Amino acid sequence: MRVLHFFKTYWPDTFGGIERTIDAVACSTAGLGVETTVLSLSRKPGERSVEFHGHRAVKARLDLDVASTGLSLGALGQFAREAAKADIVHYHFPWPYMDAAHFLVRHGKPSVVTYHSDIIKQRALKHLYAPLMQRFLGSVDALVATSPNYAASSPVLARHRDKVEIIPIGLEDAAVDAEETLPVCVEAERPFFLFAGVLRYYKGVDVLLDAAPLVPCDIVILGAGPLEDHLRKRASAEGLANVRFVGALPDREKVALMRRCSAFVFPSTERSEAFGLALVEAEMFGRPMISTELDTGTSYVNLHGETGLVVRPNDARALAAAMNEMLASPERARQWGEAGRRRYLDLFTAEAMGRRYQALYARLQAQAGR
Repeated sequence: MRVLHFFKTYWPDTFGGIERTIDAVACSTAGLGVETTVLSLSRKPGERSVEFHGHRAVKARLDLDVASTGLSLGALGQFAREAAKADIVHYHFPWPYMDAAHFLVRHGKPSVVTYHSDIIKQRALKHLYAPLMQRFLGSVDALVATSPNYAASSPVLARHRDKVEIIPIGLEDAAVDAEETLPVCVEAERPFFLFAGVLRYYKGVDVLLDAAPLVPCDIVILGAGPLEDHLRKRASAEGLANVRFVGALPDREKVALMRRCSAFVFPSTERSEAFGLALVEAEMFGRPMISTELDTGTSYVNLHGETGLVVRPNDARALAAAMNEMLASPERARQWGEAGRRRYLDLFTAEAMGRRYQALYARLQAQAGR
């Protein structure tokens, strides 16, 4: 079975949460007879069309990027050619250009959309886009929500409830026999909280800096992104001596931080944080978690009082209180971490995700055959 994934960006140009999910789906279905191609846009399509983890990452030329929407004239022809070779077309929402390409190319293949997030930031443009979006979502054969929380809280998915199914994002287990090296700026003997993620507006790292003076231990911020310079300057200007920025790190150092942190803290502030793949990583390593209530998948991954604590978003005092509770109750925090590891094994492995997607693909292919 040949599956074509279509999204605006992919490795090696970018490798954020959606791109990591596409890769995880491709890798987890490969052993189940699925051959994957990923079509995305790039400024350098020739040199960045590559083999990646056993599947093809094909690029069309990115001509223009407007309001986080990549546009390309050449992608239509390339999409038509790749779709002609595929048995299933797998879209990743949101990307308005993709909706238009679906109708312009009219490939006639069974199609599935993984619905990663409502449109949050582009509120004005969302109203102009809404008719195309609803027509597109109504025309595909299946919609996948990554958590029951998001399916229940999204007004867009509510309009298409009859075709929605839940497939949580899963990750390959990296907690077993993983090589690790602690970054030199982190003291192994001192307890520390860990944040990991791309430093974007909705990640809530500014709130974490607000909480830092109220917490008597180190806070390690792992990742890079658009707000990195602003956050570093702010921490320096305010003399936040317990905050450590380590940037983007290789896996062996990331693993060491995951294994040794007192707890994982994820203070996101907007529904753009639709699932929280970094929380799944924390569960994989058996770490207790602190996250925020956004009515999204973050509170499906991290269950309040079972795998960690969930607090109000944009509330530095509540965040600091949760962190201090973790420090004051290490035995309870250890139990939450162990419960998280069990929840990962039950719900969020790559193997479980791969089986569910393969079954969905097979069902759509069989329906098309009939």
